[in-house]
Amino acid sequence: MSDTTDGWAGTIKGRPEIGQSAERSRTTRMADIHAFTDMTGDRNPVHYDRELAEKTPFGKLIVQGGVTTGILNAVVAEDLPGPGTVFLSVEWKFVKAVGIDEKITGRVEVAEVRHDKPICKLLTEVRNGAGEVCLTGTATTYTMPLAGL
Repeated sequence: MSDTTDGWAGTIKGRPEIGQSAERSRTTRMADIHAFTDMTGDRNPVHYDRELAEKTPFGKLIVQGGVTTGILNAVVAEDLPGPGTVFLSVEWKFVKAVGIDEKITGRVEVAEVRHDKPICKLLTEVRNGAGEVCLTGTATTYTMPLAGL
């Protein structure tokens, strides 16, 4: 007997399709660093001391990794799979630091979709304005049914 249960019933955007993708872009700001520090206490000098940061291999002030990954939170929660979605797990590799006043674009692509539960695996990446990959990896998400709540 085959299972015909649709685990995506009641989700706002419904079941995504393999290969479907979404992206968002924004420009980082010094205010992002301050907001992240307010939330976490991360006061690493490479985020605040321009003279010191310019002497590091990065050559510039850089935003915290959480600022870089934050764009993926927005793509997942707003666009694909959409409202009600949370991360179950992530595996990310930071390959290039993101500086202040850099445009970043977060992109997700659906690699796997469960039909019995609203869970999917996404290919994830963040690129800078020059198109260089800054972060790459995968994420597994769960999308809560919100319709009718």
